[in-house]
Amino acid sequence: MKKLLKKVPPRVYFIFLPLCLFFLCIFLFIAVSFLQIWLKQNTIFITPFKVSKEAKIPIIKTEFVPVISAKSAIIMDADSKVVLYSKNPGLKGSTASTAKIMTALTALDYFQLSDTLLVKEATDAGSILGLVAGEKMTFENLLYAMLLPSANDAALVISENYPGEEQAFVKAMNEKAKVLELKDTHYADPAGLVDEGDYTTPFDMARLASFAIQNPTFKKIVGTKEKVIWDETGSLTYDLTNLNILLGIDGVNGVKTGYTEEAGQVLVTSKIEKGKTIIIIVMGSADRFMDTAKLLDLVSNNLTFLSIHP
Repeated sequence: MKKLLKKVPPRVYFIFLPLCLFFLCIFLFIAVSFLQIWLKQNTIFITPFKVSKEAKIPIIKTEFVPVISAKSAIIMDADSKVVLYSKNPGLKGSTASTAKIMTALTALDYFQLSDTLLVKEATDAGSILGLVAGEKMTFENLLYAMLLPSANDAALVISENYPGEEQAFVKAMNEKAKVLELKDTHYADPAGLVDEGDYTTPFDMARLASFAIQNPTFKKIVGTKEKVIWDETGSLTYDLTNLNILLGIDGVNGVKTGYTEEAGQVLVTSKIEKGKTIIIIVMGSADRFMDTAKLLDLVSNNLTFLSIHP
């Protein structure tokens, strides 16, 4: 072999070695490019957060894998946005009526609770309160109607009374989604009826819920089991019941149900565990309450806390 190498002219080395290095660089460039694409598709990025000297991050003490029917799910600490459990957390799916969480937040940025809104047109799409054209109701009562029995007509009335009406309101919803860094979320209507246009991921939904539950008005309403509301004249009253049957059980204080045939059953849950707010999301579920109950078991009396020192 050594004799053979000696017969190779020196100029061949000057040609061969640079070519080898050139092809090696191309290979590494392609490999890094594919790795970047893979990471982008399979990594969930958590926005950095500020913590105080007393900040404590929860972790699960005894881990077990709950068997749930949901296609995707997540458990997140509301304060730190730390993910405690996940199943396909980046899988996109229809929001169904959980879109009304964003509808509420967007509307709360503009309307006052005492504002009187006009029913410009009635709708019979899906779950409704039964509002009729010309009827007037306070924004606060419409929020209760939208978030407890998930009345689609209440969501429509809110959007129609926004400057520019429904189209402008939906645009504002998507702008707010960008502000909250919900990178895989989009809204097509205020009620969540357009499956192909209303989509999100468990990760984005958990982020949204963690911000929403910080709003005192929103938190109060989604934590209400029953409510009687009325129109402006007081002659028409409506008895409302929250669709979330887990409310008040095991520290659950919200948040919102959702369902369409395409979306399956969706549930956004907020739970207080040792003074911490924990967000649980299930999407594409065959039994959202059973799935959520299993995830509640995973965190109930099963969290320990790590102190974070900046």
